[in-house]
Amino acid sequence: MTETTKRITRRGFLKAAAATGTVAVGLHMSQRVAAGERPAGQSEHRWAMVIDLAKCTGCQQCTKACQAHNDVPPTIEWNKVVRTGTQNGEPTFLPRPCMHCEHAPCVDVCPVKATYQRPDGIVMMDYDRCIGCRYCEVACPYFARAFNWEAFEGPNPMVPEWGEPDVERRPRGVVEKCTFCYQRIDRGLARGLEPGVDEEATPACVNVCPVGARVFGDLNDPESNVSQLLASEPTFRLREDLGTAPRVYYLPARREQQEAEA
Repeated sequence: MTETTKRITRRGFLKAAAATGTVAVGLHMSQRVAAGERPAGQSEHRWAMVIDLAKCTGCQQCTKACQAHNDVPPTIEWNKVVRTGTQNGEPTFLPRPCMHCEHAPCVDVCPVKATYQRPDGIVMMDYDRCIGCRYCEVACPYFARAFNWEAFEGPNPMVPEWGEPDVERRPRGVVEKCTFCYQRIDRGLARGLEPGVDEEATPACVNVCPVGARVFGDLNDPESNVSQLLASEPTFRLREDLGTAPRVYYLPARREQQEAEA
């Protein structure tokens, strides 16, 4: 592979595609959302989320807060909440953000390295590099990504009731997804705050949950709330058979009944 091929950018891809008539929809450049260059080396943190399915009521406040703080179009949900059935006559739900897999298929398939993983485990997007091929969307076994088909213009209907945008709006023609609100984590750490404890440094979906169904923290810290939960409660991860090692864990909705039967 030549150096030119390695360094193909969104602009270069569009020029080549336009010359061959292969662009079906218009794409355009945007300012980089992921500030700075990709960090290298190790991190002292490994961020993870635990979601208690027994507590989740399907209110979708997490979805709305995510759309507000990340300026997500109304047609896209970074934090999906899926109804899965009933238990004791009550509906059950599965909240499904990006899993931020340790072995992320989306990172492996991206031909221009627009999807990458930070040393702390957060799977990120570089929207300047993204060429809209959607390989990552197809590779994700959790349906956590969405393609931005239309330009998002005008006010966000989730603002200001559910929060104010923390990041720049993405352009048309790129793939979007949950980022664990990396911007809140980074700004909080810079101020000496603790993600998962201090609201300003914690993902918006965790802060807004009215029943405390979401918990966030550092797996590298044995005293963190997520580490304590994983050490004391039965948990599972989605599609562990795939070897992706998700960083989102679930507390089962039926664990109280299972414990009673045991």
